Amino acid sequence: MMKLNKVLMLGFLSTALLFCDQFDDAVEAYKKGNYVQALNTFYLLAKKGDAKAQYNVGLIYEKGRGVKANLSEALKWYELAAKNGNSAAAYNLGYSYQSKVGSDPQSYKKAVKWYEIAAKGGIKEAYNNLGSLYIQGEGVKKNRRKAFELFKNAALLGDSNAKVNLAVMYTWGKDNPKDKMKTYNYLKEALKEGNSKAGKYLGMLCDENPWVCEE
Repeated sequence: MMKLNKVLMLGFLSTALLFCDQFDDAVEAYKKGNYVQALNTFYLLAKKGDAKAQYNVGLIYEKGRGVKANLSEALKWYELAAKNGNSAAAYNLGYSYQSKVGSDPQSYKKAVKWYEIAAKGGIKEAYNNLGSLYIQGEGVKKNRRKAFELFKNAALLGDSNAKVNLAVMYTWGKDNPKDKMKTYNYLKEALKEGNSKAGKYLGMLCDENPWVCEE
């Protein structure tokens, strides 16, 4: 039922004024396909402690742009960036650990840790994915009410998948308020945003409760 968000690619953000010109040059090099040049510059800035450069080094290693894809190396740089306050890096760590279940018995707990940090930084996708862990009891004690609140936060921030998850809970969930009209409205919003899952649940809702869908 619960739909997750994949790895967050926030693009290349501006950085501190001290390194601004170098950072911008690296961004331009990346856009032009000069990945090795971009990586070299980001790497130099990253070694000086720039969190956004550290994030970008991780991103390049994960995507394999100009280098062989190396998730372990990517995670190392994401963690450095996250510890320096980069919320996007924390989100990518959370998603990566959630996706590595089986290879690491602590992966769910690590995913929870980094999603919580990313959520505090305002990453809407982190709220949604953290909610999915609470509803399944993965890495945390199962808590549907907590999941419901996390989905609400993500939906308020505009996350389409969270709108679908919240809509499902409003009609078919447990331990949360029921409101079929809210289900309908959230599904309509998500559908307008291109979320294909919303159409499936909207059809179910209208079949079970035709009155809700009468406009």
